[in-house]
Amino acid sequence: MPQTPTELLALACSAAEQAAERIREAFASPRTFANKGAVDLVTETDLAAEAIVREVLTAGSPYPVLGEEGGGAALDGGPVWVVDPIDGTTNFVHRLPHFAVSIGLSGAGAPAVGVVLDVMRREAFRTDGQRAWCNDTPLAALACVPMDRALLATGFPYDRRTSDDDNTRQWRAFMKRCQGVRRCGAAALDLAWVAAGRLDGFWEAQLKPWDVAAGVHLVRAVGGTVSTYDGGPHTLDAPTLVSAHGALHREMLDVLTLSFAGDPREPSA
Repeated sequence: MPQTPTELLALACSAAEQAAERIREAFASPRTFANKGAVDLVTETDLAAEAIVREVLTAGSPYPVLGEEGGGAALDGGPVWVVDPIDGTTNFVHRLPHFAVSIGLSGAGAPAVGVVLDVMRREAFRTDGQRAWCNDTPLAALACVPMDRALLATGFPYDRRTSDDDNTRQWRAFMKRCQGVRRCGAAALDLAWVAAGRLDGFWEAQLKPWDVAAGVHLVRAVGGTVSTYDGGPHTLDAPTLVSAHGALHREMLDVLTLSFAGDPREPSA
């Protein structure tokens, strides 16, 4: 069975591409879906894609699998594949072609291997823990930009209809200070695009391990920082995530602090 980072990454990429082929076949077809929550959806294609990924990873590596739909291994510190078969299911259901297969290997002793495969654009953002690529093009080390020139991304929690902690204060605080904020609906791709330099930073709360397992490896591989809102180390079970490079990351932490403490409508003097 594969043990080196290169071999494990090749296995993850193969699993992601096989799942993506199934997803592309289903994209234009009628599909059934169920609600896991008021705005959280799951489709038969999510289930089929995850089954494909599980089969490939289980047959080709010694590590267990934790998937969004089927559960599995616990995050107990040991190596585990963490899988989101379709990150951006709501986009998929609405035929908005922005969603990804995300596969990350996490845990003590495991290389920081990950792939985020943009299904419809056929872009595979991948890392062996040391380097990162988009398809066969190496990703450059991240450059730092000031807040007023930064393009940021975020998302909103599934319980936003019932909770006041819905990220709108934080969104407003950043919107007043940066060049723009995007909400694309797939956290794995947001992190991949930070790693690729298409976005300068990303923040969100209430993410799940499968949303970020591969993306955080990508960002770190190109020199970016991933932390919690208070600047602490990010782990897969952390309740918040903020990612950027250098001084911009510190500025984002400051804006988040201000947004929780007071009126976020205007930048501080």
